[in-house]
Amino acid sequence: MTVILRRLAFVLAAACSGPAALAQELPTFDVVARDGRLIPARLEVPAGRRIKLVLKNEGPGPLEFENDEMRIEKVISAGVTSFIVLPPMKPGEYGFIDEFNPMTGELKIIAK
Repeated sequence: MTVILRRLAFVLAAACSGPAALAQELPTFDVVARDGRLIPARLEVPAGRRIKLVLKNEGPGPLEFENDEMRIEKVISAGVTSFIVLPPMKPGEYGFIDEFNPMTGELKIIAK
């Protein structure tokens, strides 16, 4: 019985340190699309780490969140919340836009 409990404890420990646990450790930031704007318009994130952006579209139309240089593009329907995981970024500034509102729907991510 003791051997079975040890094996069960090992399996549980391995499961807790697998991909699901790593996903929970991602720094997570919320971005809201409302009235043709991305809120916040400026976001500071840790450099050298993957990050998760939770995108919530509160607008009446779709959102096309993108950065051409990073080859990131995500279309989100009105009233929908989704997410993207960005790769580790070097220190610097990265611009994202709502392609449907390119003049007002801007987000600047600053990796520090």
